[in-house]
Amino acid sequence: MQTINPKMGYAYGFGAFILWGLFPFFFKNLEAVPAIEVIAHRLLWSGVGAAILLLVWKHPGWWKELYQHPKRFAILALSGVLIASNWLIYVWAVNHDQLIAASLGYYTNPLISILLSLIFLREKLRRMQWLAIGFAALGVAIQVYQLGELPWISLALAFSFGFYGLIRKQAPIDALPGLAIETWLLLPVVLIWLAFVPNSMHQTHFWSTSEAWWLMAAGPVTLVPLIFFNLAARSIPLSSLAFMQYIAPTLVLLQAIFIYHEQFSMTSMLAFSCIWIALFIYTLDLIRVIRFRPK
Repeated sequence: MQTINPKMGYAYGFGAFILWGLFPFFFKNLEAVPAIEVIAHRLLWSGVGAAILLLVWKHPGWWKELYQHPKRFAILALSGVLIASNWLIYVWAVNHDQLIAASLGYYTNPLISILLSLIFLREKLRRMQWLAIGFAALGVAIQVYQLGELPWISLALAFSFGFYGLIRKQAPIDALPGLAIETWLLLPVVLIWLAFVPNSMHQTHFWSTSEAWWLMAAGPVTLVPLIFFNLAARSIPLSSLAFMQYIAPTLVLLQAIFIYHEQFSMTSMLAFSCIWIALFIYTLDLIRVIRFRPK
């Protein structure tokens, strides 16, 4: 495997999370297209793009490994449904002026992953992890108080991505081949939907509009940050990636407030502050564990 210079690794890491954080700019151009159709095209063109990339960016032995473990296809089918659901909720949130909720969801995701590992993997949580989850729960409770209901967009994003990570652990495979299989397994459903849903926009005058090009671009837009992240993960410490992952929801939050002018009340500020404290505690604990791990 080719060695990557650590400086380039950091550049790839920052590039991945900055691109993810700028996704609202991209998907705002598709407000006229129903979210489910956006995701259908995103899956389609991501599958096509992944196939092309696998011809260029070699991953020796990945298909043989999968063929020898056929149960992994079922796991990847399930993880594909989860990531497609996450994409659908995110695009719907972007195009319905719910960027603050989306930002909160991705801030909460690392803490949800800790909780899922406790429930499903029977992992024991350290005291600082329990403290982080406590602050996160307080933040969600404040949002419930403000909204009068569960912040379902935030929780759906956090839990769908959290379960996605949990499921993907059961099928160890590199990011690009994994995404390729996930999208390929969903392509029959996507193609049937695109062919037979009568109200889908592409069946009318759609392909003569600019939205068609934006939808086709959803493939490379999905794949490029994933490739950057994969390259970064090979060459820089996990603790660095843990810090970097907050870049994306921070950029989304800043866009929501200063560009798209979503309301950010003092109550929302208090809820986010609890989440930020939780993430600070979580990151400190992660760094401490990595620093004192036996070499």
